[in-house]
Amino acid sequence: MKDLSVLIVGGGAGLGALLASMAVAEGASAIGVIDIDAAAAGAALAPALAAGIPAASAGCDIRTAEASHAAFGEIAEKLGRIDTLVNSAAVYPRRPILEISDEDWDMANAVNVKGTYHMMVAAVRHMQARPPEGLVRGRIVNITSVDAFKAHPQNAYYAATKAAVASLTRSMAHAVAAEGILVNSVAPAGMATEKARQSGFLAELAKASPVGRAAEPEEIAQWVMMAGGPRNTYMTGENMIVSGGYIYA
Repeated sequence: MKDLSVLIVGGGAGLGALLASMAVAEGASAIGVIDIDAAAAGAALAPALAAGIPAASAGCDIRTAEASHAAFGEIAEKLGRIDTLVNSAAVYPRRPILEISDEDWDMANAVNVKGTYHMMVAAVRHMQARPPEGLVRGRIVNITSVDAFKAHPQNAYYAATKAAVASLTRSMAHAVAAEGILVNSVAPAGMATEKARQSGFLAELAKASPVGRAAEPEEIAQWVMMAGGPRNTYMTGENMIVSGGYIYA
């Protein structure tokens, strides 16, 4: 992320907050964080502020285009530019496949699919409006999930939304490739987050993985940094599965 201005949506906690911290460590020139929890978004800027680099946060419910574009514009105005967008915001509902309500579908689609789409559109328009600098004008990385590529009857609507994000990633990548905007996604398997530790899921995650353990969040984050950082100058439209062998593609 060296010398790039990075915006992380869903950066108030979990993988998103880790990415904000790692981007600072990798030399990002500015950090923006958007989260539905405005206080958490602000707290995630602590590493950037401690390093003395420009930082800005906003609270936003990304389910509508108006709110999403306004929050993106607010951060872009404060930071001057956005070079890399990371879409990490998502809801993770769990309900058996025969019991999914309309409300369940509406919430999962509105956050995981529409919210990701709204932020991608805002980022693309922002990147298109500035002159190119070299081969790459901007980068977008969406967080999907291995659940998008396997049967998941206990969480089918979450899995369906992540499959939709993988499809959106490919379509957007194709639409803007000629303009030097690279769009990719990263699909992690289960991670040893604090929430997973508290929920007692780690033993289940470890059992499901051929390598015998859940991924550390840093192991997923480094792939996001690669796709969204200056080393990526050619890859676009890819969904990188990082699963410890949980599934193979």
